[in-house]
Amino acid sequence: MNIVLWIIAGVLALAFLAAGLMKMAQPQQKLAAAGMAWAGDFNAGSVKAIGAVQVLGALGLVLPAVTGIAPALVPLAATGLAVVMIGAAVTHAKRGERQMIGINIVLAVLALFVAVGRFGAWPLQDL
Repeated sequence: MNIVLWIIAGVLALAFLAAGLMKMAQPQQKLAAAGMAWAGDFNAGSVKAIGAVQVLGALGLVLPAVTGIAPALVPLAATGLAVVMIGAAVTHAKRGERQMIGINIVLAVLALFVAVGRFGAWPLQDL
């Protein structure tokens, strides 16, 4: 199970790192025009902040485990990313973007799986 948790955490980290960096690097209007219409509902600072939270969460899924420094941050990062995805699902639901809700729910469930696994039966301290 430890390997499964590592794989899921790694995939989530890559996904959130890419998504977060894109939100931080692209102007809000460009994101909205490129299919992220929700970005038009938020100010530019909020979109950048969401991106920064995603980048920090992605780093928190992997770096504490790899370095051995504060490995308890891994399940906390996973929990935080699940909360972000729940917020994203609510935003998409309000906008009627049903196809995006499924992606948000899958990412939230995977993040919660990592959080529960690392808080529970397979904590990193036992490696």
